[in-house]
Amino acid sequence: MSDVVRLVTYTDLDGAAPDARQMSVSARLEAELADGRNLVVLDDRGWNSSGPVDLRASTTAEDVEATARTVVGPDEPGDGETHEQAAVGHWNALAAIIRRQGGRVDAQELPRLPHDVVLSERLRAWIA
Repeated sequence: MSDVVRLVTYTDLDGAAPDARQMSVSARLEAELADGRNLVVLDDRGWNSSGPVDLRASTTAEDVEATARTVVGPDEPGDGETHEQAAVGHWNALAAIIRRQGGRVDAQELPRLPHDVVLSERLRAWIA
């Protein structure tokens, strides 16, 4: 078992952007281990944006990074749940996924780890 040293969210355009007024982005969260391995933690996240103007002119890499960190969680609380409870549940679930794949992590440490966002070359070129 190896310790988790950071989280990385990889982003890419999801399919072909039909025009400059629509953007669909996929986000895959991975845990990087001290031994150099990466474990896929979430691979079902992403978002869509659309508007009346060219999104490429108003979307920055920083916008994508901020949204990517949001979509990989924690989610908004459910009925009768506080933000803190939702966050604890989220980090516990991620820690369990990591442990099942052979990583070592304390769920309370996960939100304190560095969390980098990597934009694919295709996405970076599209918003440039």
